[in-house]
Amino acid sequence: MKYNFDEVVNRRNTYSLKWDGESLIKEMGFTKRYDEETIPLFTADMDLPVPQPLIDALHKTVDHRIYGYSVFPDEYYEAILYWFKKRHDWEIKKEEIVYSPGTVHALHAAVRAFTEQGDGIIIQRPVYPPFTSVIEGNGRRVVNNALTCDSNGYYAIDFADFEAKAKDESTKMFILCNPHNPTGRIFTSEELQKLADICARNKVLIIADEIHGDLIRQDQTFVPIAKAVDDAKQIITCTAINKTFNTAGLHCTNVIIPNPENRDRFKQEIGMNLPSPFTIAALIAVYREGEEWLEQAKAYIDDTMAYVKSFLAERMPKVKVRISEGTYVMWMDFSGYGLSPEDVHERIYHKANVILEDGSMFGEEGLPYQRICIPSPRPIITEALERIVKEFEDVNHLNSPKEECAR
Repeated sequence: MKYNFDEVVNRRNTYSLKWDGESLIKEMGFTKRYDEETIPLFTADMDLPVPQPLIDALHKTVDHRIYGYSVFPDEYYEAILYWFKKRHDWEIKKEEIVYSPGTVHALHAAVRAFTEQGDGIIIQRPVYPPFTSVIEGNGRRVVNNALTCDSNGYYAIDFADFEAKAKDESTKMFILCNPHNPTGRIFTSEELQKLADICARNKVLIIADEIHGDLIRQDQTFVPIAKAVDDAKQIITCTAINKTFNTAGLHCTNVIIPNPENRDRFKQEIGMNLPSPFTIAALIAVYREGEEWLEQAKAYIDDTMAYVKSFLAERMPKVKVRISEGTYVMWMDFSGYGLSPEDVHERIYHKANVILEDGSMFGEEGLPYQRICIPSPRPIITEALERIVKEFEDVNHLNSPKEECAR
């Protein structure tokens, strides 16, 4: 069927974090202003209706009228194996799959299971903020292998720095984000193999967050790191339906752990997590019947990214932004305005009444940036951009964009 992603579905008064979470949003420090006119584009979920087969499956579950403790049927595991073999040519075994109610929940468990207090864990900033919190919140130490950025806004891995930090005997783990959030990089097979080789030589366990792996541009290819290497025994991969099919509220992460010893250790740490019957029905439906919707959603997101880039080039040329290779986020560099991050924040969040995410949340490397999540109907994106450009009109003629990304 043909989906209409331009349709604006009112999400207010539906328990939505981004549209109804005023008190939490203010408590988290995103903004001091939040009202009925606020446009929230900060959190990584979509404002696009989900696939019809998913709706049908959930209706069927509702109609049963009993929602008791549930267990995973073989069909659940078969759907996972089917999806990753078909979409990524990645062969997973049923016994390698461990359920978690969320990816951040799984990261906490992995940090506790495989490292000790004071151990170093490598991350690559600017990166998804909970990577820092799962490390520091569990008494471990952040080891930052900052990505490098060229004058075109293209991010790359500093392998010399990565290897030097992996060689430190106190470094025990590397949390990989691929596709990378917020830069949108999809790391190549060669890059992944090189990272894995360094980690293998230095006995550093890799935890790969690949939950954006299905949301890539139509001209791009994503390769799971466990498929890119010859031996994946020291790799643990987090997969999920929540980003791909807009089901974050259904709590469904599947952690792929090939090494039986690591799997047992992880299971012991994470404990028993029983699924909701809605979670089971959702995964089976989307992995079996969701491809048509996904291809249309990807095309729509690609067009929206092209629209945002074109809009900014014409109306706010001092803002530098690339079409990301993967994810549905865009990483906007405001350094060309010569304004402080606080001033940029004031203009966007308080005056324009649009909520994005300050780049500083992703590490000091993100200070001049704003992250925008764009999987919303285009009329919403247009309104947000029009509001933002209005608040920068007084400085549009001043200063010139810097030629290099801020370090």
